[in-house]
Amino acid sequence: MSERSLLITGCSSGIGLDAARTLRARGWRVFAACRKEADCARLRDEGFEAPRIDYEDEARIEAGLAAVLEATGGRLDALFNNGAYAIPGPVEDVPTEALRTIFQANLIGWHDLTRRVIPVMRAQGHGRIVQCSSVLGLVAMKWRGAYVATKFALEGLSDAMRLELSGTGIEVAIIDPGPIDTAFRQNAIKQFEKWIDWENSVRADEYRESLLDQLYKGSSKGPQWPAAAVTKTLVHALESPRPKARYYVTTPTYVMGALRRVLPVRALDWVLARG
Repeated sequence: MSERSLLITGCSSGIGLDAARTLRARGWRVFAACRKEADCARLRDEGFEAPRIDYEDEARIEAGLAAVLEATGGRLDALFNNGAYAIPGPVEDVPTEALRTIFQANLIGWHDLTRRVIPVMRAQGHGRIVQCSSVLGLVAMKWRGAYVATKFALEGLSDAMRLELSGTGIEVAIIDPGPIDTAFRQNAIKQFEKWIDWENSVRADEYRESLLDQLYKGSSKGPQWPAAAVTKTLVHALESPRPKARYYVTTPTYVMGALRRVLPVRALDWVLARG
């Protein structure tokens, strides 16, 4: 019963996979969840317990968590909500159904899983809930409105939850990464091609001038940090006796967090418009 249990979502690659490997090496019993069964099978071959959890499928959320709790005897020490995607494009070009879908994947599914976990943690008298947000949960940038909206919402939801759970033994923390070297852009391309009819957009010339190169070639990509930078912060959020409410990861996040506090909105807009 002394073994610490941790459920991590979005473990097929990137931040989730690095976190799963590192926390297992630190002695945690890690349940490394993925959206696709093929990725779960690959992680099981690596020795992980890997339930299938898809934030867009309520039945998968319920069944995945049930499998975890059955394996632990009904306990769970920590949850790391991770795994999200973007739908690049101007807000006016994002179909309403696309916005509904990304909110399900990036926010509502997280809320569903977290609500199911809280009673478990409340009954055992302790727990850690860590939310992987983004620098784009602090400031907005053009072409990223759908993703920004989900992360702004996540920040507010998590702040409220932290206040509400004060005194229960359940700690809530937010991690705000900046540019991390993951498959995020490649996944965004799939969503862009699924939802955005850019050739018939009034802004088609802007797509040709900048967004398509940014998306397909990574032309605007500056320095990126390894996923391990997020994991280092996650370790503190999970293991510190007094975890922080919010963690910044990467220099751009610190810079944007500071600028948001000191600059007037128009001045900050000017900075953000220049990427």
